[in-house]
Amino acid sequence: MHILPASAIKELQDALGPKGWSMEADILANHNAEARGKFAGDAGMVLYPANTDEVAKCVAICATHGIAIVPQGGNTGRCGGAVANAAEVILNLKRMNRIIEIDARDFTATVEAGAILQTVQDAAGDRDLLFPLSLGSEGSCQIGGNLATNAGGLNVIRYGNARDLVLGLEVVLPDGSVWNGLSSLRKDNTGYDLRDLFIGAEGTLGIITKATLKLFPKPRHVATAWVAVPSPDAALDLLALARRESGDAIAAFELLCGFAHDMAIAHLPGLSAPLAAPSDWYVMIELTSSRPKDDLNEVLSDLLESALEAGLASDATLAQSEAQRANLWAIREGIPEAQGFEGGSIKHDVSVPVSKVPELLTRGMAAAGDFIPGIRPCPFGHVGDGNIHFNFTQPVEMEKQAFLDCWETLNRLIHDIVADLGGSISAEHGIGKLKLDELARYASPEKMKLLRAIKDAIDPDGMLNPGKIVI
Repeated sequence: MHILPASAIKELQDALGPKGWSMEADILANHNAEARGKFAGDAGMVLYPANTDEVAKCVAICATHGIAIVPQGGNTGRCGGAVANAAEVILNLKRMNRIIEIDARDFTATVEAGAILQTVQDAAGDRDLLFPLSLGSEGSCQIGGNLATNAGGLNVIRYGNARDLVLGLEVVLPDGSVWNGLSSLRKDNTGYDLRDLFIGAEGTLGIITKATLKLFPKPRHVATAWVAVPSPDAALDLLALARRESGDAIAAFELLCGFAHDMAIAHLPGLSAPLAAPSDWYVMIELTSSRPKDDLNEVLSDLLESALEAGLASDATLAQSEAQRANLWAIREGIPEAQGFEGGSIKHDVSVPVSKVPELLTRGMAAAGDFIPGIRPCPFGHVGDGNIHFNFTQPVEMEKQAFLDCWETLNRLIHDIVADLGGSISAEHGIGKLKLDELARYASPEKMKLLRAIKDAIDPDGMLNPGKIVI
């Protein structure tokens, strides 16, 4: 049962029209559900503004009535950042999904925040351009959410995080005013970079409504290989070799353990093992180039030959067709789904300096094994940028709930190691509700003071996404 003031409900309904809101239980159930199932919201109203003016009106109305707003995109987050309670309203941007402009001379795309990531990718591709942000959820996640969480994904080693792909933003502020920073300038040193305040802020400072994004030449050539490596240390040496030998043409460099590989092959239909012999560790390498005459297959083949001769790899295969390449990516991207078939899993989205990845894995797996004998480590991720999804699957003989009850303690063990190595407890999924205590534990007092000062300065009444990042 909603507890919102009737007068506020009426004002919001009038501002948005019949298509711009819902209070139906089945619709709200989808918006109140969190992707990982660790949190559940109970908001009684969801708003669907159709343009920036309507967003601004909603924010102003809610500010007048003291109602907090939880911005929501595709609701694919993993940290509870879009969860709302009964005293709050959800503002979902799915109706604001236009590709406003693709500028092939500026190499930019200007889009509304509700545009689906894959739609932006396709729109750029239609103009022979590339928007390189790539995630497993790209068919449903929205650009606004990607920017609000500073999404990373598969191509960070080449193109950077979401923050690195943005030139300008339009943002509705907590009082309903609109900051128009929707610029395509690549150089602008006129004071503080306001754009960067809102990227990664998880909707706690403002609601992103439009963005001008960087585009790149569309790759003409792609070469992808699957490599068995003896250890994470060897994987890092292979990464250094690949960067040198390819002229830094690496678009993706993914590490996964043998257990993750085996789960994906066993549980996901249509997948086949790329190599005949099993390995404890694998790397997937992808090179791309927009140069018309590059032969990346030859470059990658020579690289693999050098790696085998140097003992950095024990076996390797080069994808000879798009179907083979798709199989390799399906193995890598299918790991989270496959892990569900093996019971409970406890997850960590962490990053350390690239050179520290082997130490993280060694220390982390040892600590987890001491804490829960028989635990099955399932680390995988973007080793090229130091981001490891350090997941663990329950022991075969352990009850699922008993294992999941260890979540916080295991998180603390892994996060302590991450902090000791100079890393981050949240590489690409944000803080949300899930990591509030962890952020307060690991961030310096000076950082927490600055975060709270920024929140208090821009949103003093806590109207936007309260209880996320800072309390």
